[in-house]
Amino acid sequence: MSENFVRVENLTKDFGKRRVLKGISFNVRKGEIFGLIGPNGAGKTTTLRIIATLLKPTDGDVIIGSMSVIKDAKMVREIISYLPEEAGVYERLTGIEFLKFFAEISGGDTNEAIKRGIEISGLGERLKDKTKEYSKGMKRRLLLARTLMNLPKLALLDEPTSGLDVQHAVQIRQTIKNYREKYGTTIILSSHNMLEVEYLCDRVAFINDGTIINIGTPRELKENYDAENLEDAFLRAVNSFAK
Repeated sequence: MSENFVRVENLTKDFGKRRVLKGISFNVRKGEIFGLIGPNGAGKTTTLRIIATLLKPTDGDVIIGSMSVIKDAKMVREIISYLPEEAGVYERLTGIEFLKFFAEISGGDTNEAIKRGIEISGLGERLKDKTKEYSKGMKRRLLLARTLMNLPKLALLDEPTSGLDVQHAVQIRQTIKNYREKYGTTIILSSHNMLEVEYLCDRVAFINDGTIINIGTPRELKENYDAENLEDAFLRAVNSFAK
């Protein structure tokens, strides 16, 4: 079994008088695709933003390798990459210019990063076009390429296929799966799409109202709740937890 690479330790986050995260804890193994799934407002994005060092927790910590997101935020940023749900592209740039821009500001081997970005995007000749001409699915594929092309040790993907049609969603999922298999990158993704999570994730955490209510492989969770699919398992977990 792989060693733990990410340790989320008793994470709490308050926004004013509202407690969004209520002391959540979980571990993510090296090279694993780990899913945080739950409804909108459950705390998925807040958790990812804390791991990405964009928010400070009210209490608790996240350890990535041996680094704390609180004490070692600058070093953490050097090994992670984050794709927000609402990320946008620079519409005056072509797709290839967009990739070159981010490859250059990230440092490292720019040419190799661009080559990987081209491959990950799968956009071919359309990379020569301005991104303002892209569909939402094409923009998301370009943003995923930007997120992954510099080989982060940890990639954080917030609702990676949100708002996409079936064809583009399938392409994004397959790209993520292929990338992990090729590079062994640890990935944490959030989603409310249970089909997506079941297809992609090695293990899953059910999160509801700022609380982790169960963690396991998709198969384990379905068996635990005698459910035919992960959606039914989640609903039964929420009902069981509330009792």
